[in-house]
Amino acid sequence: LDPASNALAQETVMADRWYGEDADGLLQPWHGTVFLNPPYAYPTVEHFIEKLCIEFQDGDVAAVILLTNNNTDTRWWHTAAKTATADCFTQGRINFYKADGSITQPTNGQTFFYFGPDAEAFRSEFSTFGFIMQKINDGD
Repeated sequence: LDPASNALAQETVMADRWYGEDADGLLQPWHGTVFLNPPYAYPTVEHFIEKLCIEFQDGDVAAVILLTNNNTDTRWWHTAAKTATADCFTQGRINFYKADGSITQPTNGQTFFYFGPDAEAFRSEFSTFGFIMQKINDGD
C-alpha cells in the first residue's frame, strides 16, 4: 500500500494499492506492507506519521518503509524515530519528480525509517544509501 501517492509515483513504487489526493489516505484503512512518502507540508506530514505509527503499533500494518526529510528537530520526526525499528540517514539528497515531471532540488537530506520484524534485511538493502541506525532492545 502507498497511502499518499499519485500515478507518476506509481511508475517507480508499483504498489498493489495506492491512494491519491482525492482518496485522502488518512481516511482509508491501511493493512499489510506500506511504503509512505507523505506530503512534507506541515501539519499534513505529522498527521500521516501519527496514523502510520498507530497502524503499526496496533498491528494493522506488518512492515513499513517511511521516507521523509531528515527534520530531526520536529515532533513528527521524533515520533517516527521512536516507533521505527531502524533508520537510514541518506548520504546526499534524493531528487523527486514534481507532478509536471520536472525534478526537485531538495535543500536537505532524507531519512528512510523501517518499521517491522526484519531490520537486518533493511540494513542489507538500504546501507548502500546511507548510514543505518538500529534500535537496541531493552535487555540486549
